[in-house]
Amino acid sequence: MTTELPEHIQPVLRIVAMPRDANAGGSIFGGWIMSQVDIAGAIVAIERAEGQVVTVAAKAFEFHEPVFIGDLISCYAEVVKTGRTSITVKVDVFANRDPSHRQTVRVTSAELTYVAVDKQRRPRVLPELEH
Repeated sequence: MTTELPEHIQPVLRIVAMPRDANAGGSIFGGWIMSQVDIAGAIVAIERAEGQVVTVAAKAFEFHEPVFIGDLISCYAEVVKTGRTSITVKVDVFANRDPSHRQTVRVTSAELTYVAVDKQRRPRVLPELEH
């Protein structure tokens, strides 16, 4: 099964799943994937916040397909909503299972919320977007 990659954005994070990331069943730990998703989402949130953010919620996490050792995963992330201090980011993860045949599948989708924080780790108002 081949999946179309998002055309309007570039991957925020790309990484190869390694043997140390696998469970006894031979697939990659869901927690490892969740960690990569949080990193990718935070990169986009930090850019939008123009500074530090903290993760406050994972609103949705769906595992569509397993990830295997050697898969190259690409995390695509984009801001889908902002509030006064919060940023909601949608992250889609795709695995390239066999680069010689370009088999790419969507493996995970998630939506996370981050809050912009100041140096004292207190919520701060997001900067206005320049037009």
